[in-house]
Amino acid sequence: MRARAGEPGSFVTVPVELGPRSYPIHIGSGLLPWVGGEIARHTKATQVALVTVPGVGRRYAGPLLRSLRAAGLRAARLDVRDGDAHKSLREAARLYDALLDFGADRSTVVIALGGGTVGDLAGFAAATYLRGVPFVQVPTTVLAMVDASIGGKVGVNLARGKNLVGAFHQPQLVCIDVDTLASLPVRERAAGLAEVVKAGALWDAAFFERLERDADRILALEPAALLPAIERACAIKAEIVARDERESDLRMLLNLGHTLGHAVEALSRYRGVRHGEAVAIGMVFAARRSEALGLCPAGVADRIERLLLRLGLPVALPPFPRRAYLAALRVDKKRRDARIRYVALRAIGRAETVLLTPAEIFPARA
Repeated sequence: MRARAGEPGSFVTVPVELGPRSYPIHIGSGLLPWVGGEIARHTKATQVALVTVPGVGRRYAGPLLRSLRAAGLRAARLDVRDGDAHKSLREAARLYDALLDFGADRSTVVIALGGGTVGDLAGFAAATYLRGVPFVQVPTTVLAMVDASIGGKVGVNLARGKNLVGAFHQPQLVCIDVDTLASLPVRERAAGLAEVVKAGALWDAAFFERLERDADRILALEPAALLPAIERACAIKAEIVARDERESDLRMLLNLGHTLGHAVEALSRYRGVRHGEAVAIGMVFAARRSEALGLCPAGVADRIERLLLRLGLPVALPPFPRRAYLAALRVDKKRRDARIRYVALRAIGRAETVLLTPAEIFPARA
C-alpha cells in the first residue's frame, strides 16, 4: 500500500498484483471530480460508457461525466434497471443495444457507477461485448467497495441461482469515493459491512477484533474508523485474488456465508433480502455447522452473530422448507459432482473449504 496526497484530498492506494492485469484501488474522499483524468491515464480510452442506475446517476453521474469530458473523453450515461432481479441476461441484452447505439468500440471503456449489481452487470457486458472492452469500477456502496468491485468476477443470475453465468474480467482501475456512502440508507450500509465482517472472520483475527471494537463508529461513517476498515477489507481481498485469480483454491474462501446466502436469495426470488443480509445469515449458519462438525471451537458462531446483530443484520435462516434449501444447494456453482466446496471456519481469522453434500450442509435438524 502507498499513500498519496493531492487535490481534492488525500487517498490511499491498495494494489491488486496480477502481473500484466494489475491495477490500483484508490480509496479516499472527494475523488469523483478527479477520476476522469485517472481513467484517461489508466485506460488510454477515447470514449466512455458510464453505466449506472437512475438513483445513483442523479446524485453522482454529473461530476464524474464532467471530469471525463475535461480529460478529453467522449462520455455518455447509460442507465440500467436497479435491483438484483435485473442482474439478468435480458438486462445485459438491453445494455448491449445501448452500447451499440452509443457507438462503443474497442477503444471504449465501460465504467460501472453504483453498487454490486451494476458492477456485475456492467462488467459482464464489458467482458463479452466485442469479446471484451476495458472496464473501470466506481463503487458507491460498502458491499461494492470491499467485495464486488475487486477481483474481476462479473456475471448475471439465472432464475435457478445466483451468478451462474459469468466471466473473469479484471477492471483496469477501482476508485472508491467514500463520500458516496452518505446517501446510502443505514440498512444498505449494514448489508455491505457483512462482507467486511466476512473478511476478518476468514483471514484476519486482529481485524475482526477491531471491527468488534469499532462497529458502531463504522456504521455511523466516522472517517477515522470507516476508512481503515474499508482499506483493510480491500487489502485482504486483493491479497487473496493476487494469489488465486481464477478461484481454483484459496479464493474460494471468499465464499464464506455465500453457499446458504445464495440459496436464501434464490428462494426469496431476489426480493426483500439484500445480498449482504443473506451473507450474514449464511455466515452464522456456516460457523454453527463448523462447530457441529468439530472443525472449530464453540463460541466462534456466537462472536460472529453478536457482531452482525450490532450492525443490525439478520442472522436467522428464513423458514423455507428443507427440500427447497436442498434444491437450491444442488445448483451451487461450487459443486463438484455430488458435493460442494463449502467454506468452513477453523477459528476467527482462519477458514478452509470442505467437500460436503447438500444434505451434510443442511441436515434435517440444522
